[in-house]
Amino acid sequence: MRRKKMQVAIVVLVSILFLAPSAFAADAIKVGVVDSYSGGAASLANDNLKGLKLAIGEVNAKGGVLGKKIEIMTRDDKFQPGTGLPQARDLVLKEGVDLLVGTYNSAIALAISEFAKKEKIPFLVTGAKSERITGQFGHRYVFLMDETTVMPGKAAAAVLAKKPYTKYWIAGDDFEFGHALTDSVWNHLKALNPKVQLLGKTFWKMGEIDFTPYITQIMSAKPDCLIMGSSGATVIAFQKAAKATGLSKAVPEYQHTAIDYAILNALGLNAPEGVYGTAHYLFYYPQTPENKAFVETYRKAYNSYPTMPSYFGYITGHFIAEAYKKAGKVDKEKFIDALEGAVLERSPVGRLELRACDHQVMHPTFFGVTKKVPEYKDFLIGTDIATVSARDAAPTCEDIAKARAKGK
Repeated sequence: MRRKKMQVAIVVLVSILFLAPSAFAADAIKVGVVDSYSGGAASLANDNLKGLKLAIGEVNAKGGVLGKKIEIMTRDDKFQPGTGLPQARDLVLKEGVDLLVGTYNSAIALAISEFAKKEKIPFLVTGAKSERITGQFGHRYVFLMDETTVMPGKAAAAVLAKKPYTKYWIAGDDFEFGHALTDSVWNHLKALNPKVQLLGKTFWKMGEIDFTPYITQIMSAKPDCLIMGSSGATVIAFQKAAKATGLSKAVPEYQHTAIDYAILNALGLNAPEGVYGTAHYLFYYPQTPENKAFVETYRKAYNSYPTMPSYFGYITGHFIAEAYKKAGKVDKEKFIDALEGAVLERSPVGRLELRACDHQVMHPTFFGVTKKVPEYKDFLIGTDIATVSARDAAPTCEDIAKARAKGK
């Protein structure tokens, strides 16, 4: 009898050990992340994940949400359009995640967005910039936690329109982001200052490393200002070339992310001074208690200052937690209802609203110029910061409605 009881106990114990992982997983909120952890946007995607993990860690340390911990499951889309959608399918159909997060590739984001719409699962975009995500192809199940190209473009135009520049040149990567960003800056700039002239445009293939012929062309045209549309590694490579050739001293230049720590830290002291840039997050501005606390916690966790992608990931994690609290249960439709119009009252950049009409987080835009300062000896920062509110930079709800009407 004793031996039989022992055998039963062992069977029960073994069953518990084998079942425990799935039992715990079933009692957790699963967040599936598809992003470019290898490829051209790897550093940005990894910073984004660090911010997300930091926020989820803070939530879990306080007991999670609705009595459940939040788990993160990641997949690498390798910045390849053909890879991202299968990874999202796997996370939803095999792993049973409760929502999807990602990605830095706009083509992948749009493909996953359509899949999310079909499967009726929330998809929170944290890196892609295409305005079509929440504009032309926007729908109930997709949210944009970062920014579209319209927002920095409109904000930059508002500041550049007050500068004494009239003759412009446009240059950048020959893909959607490069064209969309420069179009946004130029179209808004023309509306604000009809006297501006476009002398010419130069676009190069993604991955181009020799910018000398393009820089020679730009300098020979003698524009008053250069509007750049590049991202990630190309920004870093072009800024190095601009300094080496003297372009940065000869022609004032605007480049989105030029004042972001992710770019300036990579360039170090090779970064040219005097470059205009925009960003939606700066670790040194504004000097609020919330931003200081975020920077301190992030540095303790990763031994680095947070970047703009880190910030996007961080606020995404806290928006997720707030939406589940408001929903009161783990339910996809109730989660979406709660996320529409959700507010973070005390984010690192102040009050943030996730606008209900288009599911866009309303970020402020910071415009500054690169400069060496005594406080930071290894890299430049953005100085003379001007803040453009989200209300002044984001497309209106009426603009969104028109874009969606055209997309039908």
